[in-house]
This record gives sequence, structure tokens and C-alpha cells, in this order.
Amino acid sequence: MKIPLSVLDLAPVPDGTPPSFAARRVVDLARLAEKLGFERYWFAEHHSMPMVASSAPEILIGHVASATERIRVGSGGIMLPNHAPLRIAEAFHTLAALHPGRIDMGIGRAPGSEAGSSRALRAFNGEQFSPLMSELLFLSQARFSAGHPLAKVRVMPDDVRLPPVWILGSSGASAGAAGASGFGYAFASHFSPEPPEPAIEAYRDAFQPSDLFPKPHAVLAVAAICAPTEAEAQRLALTMELVWLRMARGEHAALPSPEEAEAYPWSESERLQVQRMRGPSFVGTPAQVCAELSDLQMRSKADELMIVTNVWNHEARLRSYELIAEAFAD
Repeated sequence: MKIPLSVLDLAPVPDGTPPSFAARRVVDLARLAEKLGFERYWFAEHHSMPMVASSAPEILIGHVASATERIRVGSGGIMLPNHAPLRIAEAFHTLAALHPGRIDMGIGRAPGSEAGSSRALRAFNGEQFSPLMSELLFLSQARFSAGHPLAKVRVMPDDVRLPPVWILGSSGASAGAAGASGFGYAFASHFSPEPPEPAIEAYRDAFQPSDLFPKPHAVLAVAAICAPTEAEAQRLALTMELVWLRMARGEHAALPSPEEAEAYPWSESERLQVQRMRGPSFVGTPAQVCAELSDLQMRSKADELMIVTNVWNHEARLRSYELIAEAFAD
């Protein structure tokens, strides 16, 4: 491909589809992505959201890695404040042992859930991200000094190391720290209104080479919907427009069909609101989406584009990725 492409999957749940079925069929897209030459396949972490079934990324990672052969599989990401560092270290050591050389560990500082879920998870405050991250790394590498309360804790299996670490960001706040630590960096343009260029530049400026990242690598996550015609792509996008409107009201439900979105009695103010929220999305024909994404990649200097596509129709979702891959083919 002209530009390396990857997939960000939230295991979307269309209205009328059982969430368990949505979780099982992530393999459909993963196998297609591998066949099409995508670089990696990441799962996001979200809780208590009827529209997505990606509440346990580490389990979905193992499921997809077992069903594929080449493509890298990872988290985009694990929200560290939701978890004890030891638990995440153990999970990713185990994944690395089962699937050598194919696992990525993307880590974020946001909760990825609403307040009730955070309470149920016993989540830490996001401001504690740095000490939590340090604890995770020290546990994994057995670097606590003698006498420390955690010095004798062993992350099993202990004959493997953590996969490559990627820090996730949506505002640029963590970009410099990711670079200084020699990690990869992923910017969430698929929902962030912030421009990615300053964050990626800050990451590159601060970068210090590490054994797993001898040079900086920035992934840019983007929302894209592609179809053979612009009209069809715009119709598919109606699903997310109604989702955004509902989320702004605090309403959460499975992904509505285009027919339901078309039938919704949109007010002028609601349409303007959705247009503002739709800003970071790329919707259109293969030529249109390819041209716009290529321009964004050149401006941001991202090393890789990671595409998230949430539409109601499963086959249309697969086809969207297929069309984008074909448009980016050499």
C-alpha cells in the first residue's frame, strides 16, 4: 500500500444483532484485513455501551490472533486507570507468549466509560496514569529494588517481555512523554476535534530511540466510510450521525439502521450539531476517501493510518475496508 493501513475495531453492535454475535464476528473483518495487507488490528476498550462489544480487548486480541496468521493484533487501547498494572502486565505477557511477535499493547489514560462503569471498575484517577504506567513497566521488567513491597512479584510467564508499547492520545498531552520513553504513539483523530499535527510533531521532537522503537512511529486513527457511490456512503454514515446526536443527549443504544436515521425528524439545529461532530470523518467514494486521507497523512506526517468504520450493515462495513485498501494499493 502507498500508506500503511490498519484497523481499529470497537466490535460495533447493530440494532437487531445480538451483542454476542457482534463480538464473535470480529474475526470476519480481521481475516479480511489480513488478506488485504493491513498492518495491525486493534481493539478499543469501552464499558456499558450497548453499541459496542469491546469491553475486554485482551480477550478479543487472543481470539483474533488465534484466527489469523500474520497481522499484528493489539489494544487501542487498554485504559490503564481501569486496571491494576499487574493484571495488565500478566495479560500481555501471556498474549506475547501465545502469539510471539504479533501483539501490540496500546495504553490510554482516559476511562473509556461513564461514571457508573468507572465506579464498578474501581478505576483510578486519570492523573495517576504516569505512576501506574511506571509500576506496570517495573513489574514486567522485575526492576523494583530489594526491599520494595513489590520486589518479589513475578509477572508470569516471565520468560517473555511486554509487547511494543503505544501511548494513546487525543489532545497531545501525552505525546512528548511517549516520545521521551521510546514508545509508539497513536492519536485519536476519529473522535478528537484537535488537529493531530502538533501532537505528532511533539512526539517526534521528544523521541528517544529504544530497542523496540529505534525510530518514532506515529499512528493516526481516523473514521472513514467508503462505498462505490458517494450517495451510498453518505447514507451509511447516517447511522453514526444519529448515534452522535443521541450520545450528546446522554442516550446510548445499539447502532440504528440507515432507515431509522432517515426516518428521524431532524431539526435544523440538530443537523448543524451533527455536522460539527462529523468533522473528523471521511465519507465518500474510494477516490474521495483515498485523496482526503492521503492529504491528512502528508500534513500530519503520520507513519500509518488506522481506520475505524462503524456502520449498521456488516457486509457494507467489510466492503468499506476493502474499497479503501484497493484505493491505497500500489
